[in-house]
Amino acid sequence: MLTPEDIKAKKSKHEMISMITAYDFAFANIAEAAGIDQILVGDSLANTMLGYKSTREIGMTEMLIFTAAVCRGAPNTHVVADMPYLSDKDPQTAYDNARRLMDVGASSVKIEGTPAGVLEFLHEKGIPVCGHLGLLPQTAENFKQKGRTEEEARAIEEAAKFVEGLCFETVLEHIPEELGKKITDEISIPTIGIGGGKFTDGHVLVMHDALGMHPNKIPPFATKFVDMYSVGVQGVKKYIESVKARA
Repeated sequence: MLTPEDIKAKKSKHEMISMITAYDFAFANIAEAAGIDQILVGDSLANTMLGYKSTREIGMTEMLIFTAAVCRGAPNTHVVADMPYLSDKDPQTAYDNARRLMDVGASSVKIEGTPAGVLEFLHEKGIPVCGHLGLLPQTAENFKQKGRTEEEARAIEEAAKFVEGLCFETVLEHIPEELGKKITDEISIPTIGIGGGKFTDGHVLVMHDALGMHPNKIPPFATKFVDMYSVGVQGVKKYIESVKARA
C-alpha cells in the first residue's frame, strides 16, 4: 500500500499517479486488481450510487458505510475518503470525523478548499490530507470552469501554495490547463487533475464515467473507456429471454 510519503515521492521521480473513485466492495476489488495507485471514496457517491442531485445530501453515515466497504474490497490500496459537506465545519469537528473515517480503514481524507484552521489542525494531529482546489462541488454556485479570470486564478494559485505544507497531494478540478501546469510546477506536492489539464502529476476519474456505467452525459473533462451500461443492459435482456423461454 502506498503511504503519503510514497505518493509525494512519485512527483520527484516524475511517475504519474493514477486515482479512480470506487464506492463498494466489488468495484474496489476491480480497481485494486488493475493496479490503481489510489482509490477515492468520493462524496460523488451521492449522485452515482444514491441518485441524489447534490453531494450535499449525504453525510458521515453514508461515507462511513461506503468507505468501510471499499477498504474491505481493496485492503492493499491507499484509500482516500472524502469529508462530506459540513463534516469539516470547524477544526475539532473535522478531526473527529477524519478519525472516524480512518478508523474504518481509510489511509487519508480529502477536504475541499481551505476551511479556517482545519488543515492546520489536522496536520498537527497527524491526519494525512489530500487537498481539493479549483471547482469545489460542495459549495459551488455553478459547475463552470474555475480560474478563467485573473482574480480566480490567483486565488487558486495562492490556495495551492497554502496547502503545500499541509497536504501530501491536492486535487485540481476543472481549471484551465495552463493554470494546472503553473501550479504543478510551483508546488512540491503532487497535483491530481480532474479536468486540470495534461500537465498535472496524476489524474482521477469517477469510475462510473470511466467505465460508461450510466447513459447520461459525462463531464466534458471525463473520458469513457468502455460502455458497461450497454453491456449490462444486453446481459439482463439475455437473462430475461432465458427466463421467459424456461431455459
